[in-house]
Amino acid sequence: MSKKRIIPIGSLVIGLVFGLVMLFTHLLVKPPAPPPELEGVLRSEFRQLAPFQLQSQNHGPIAETSLHGKWTFVFFGYLSCPDVCPNTLHELSTFRALLKDETGAEPDDLQVIFVSVDPDRDSTAKLASYVAHFNKKFIGATAGKGAIDRLTRQFGAGYEIEAETSPGQYLVAHTSAIFLVDPYGRLVATFSQPHYASTLLSQYKKISAYFSGAG
Repeated sequence: MSKKRIIPIGSLVIGLVFGLVMLFTHLLVKPPAPPPELEGVLRSEFRQLAPFQLQSQNHGPIAETSLHGKWTFVFFGYLSCPDVCPNTLHELSTFRALLKDETGAEPDDLQVIFVSVDPDRDSTAKLASYVAHFNKKFIGATAGKGAIDRLTRQFGAGYEIEAETSPGQYLVAHTSAIFLVDPYGRLVATFSQPHYASTLLSQYKKISAYFSGAG
């Protein structure tokens, strides 16, 4: 008469917990296929941001941990930008207002960070004043060129300082995309131009629903 194999209860519990952890990790790293309307917006791979540090006047140091727990819209530009930067910040401010109107509350789980790639001219004090013109909740930040270069490489955001037209006067060619970092600190989406507040709202809602499992 064969003996039945007895599996200890502790082993079953450990195995179940391990399986759940692996399932959660898999879903966190790669959720199910996104809806077709997010094609070209969601990135094919979600990149965990490596450590970085920026400086801001009103919010102190901005590090990768500053992005945890919130959806973060990141835009790279500079204060002397003649059109793309002010237009984009205007649309981001309108997007935030539309979201507030729709939900009836200030979106505390969302932040916008404007990163200057022109630190020689853009101080943290100037950045704070500039972004407040569009929205008092916006964060303006910058760092030394080395730190900016490492951060833009993480996002795939290029920029180039053009030749001076007169002493201290020059333009900066830069990526016009808006980047979205999820509450886990992963770069998950890129919004290409043209930027419209209503489109950003629609896409953001779909992305948020997708990651919450409702999409």
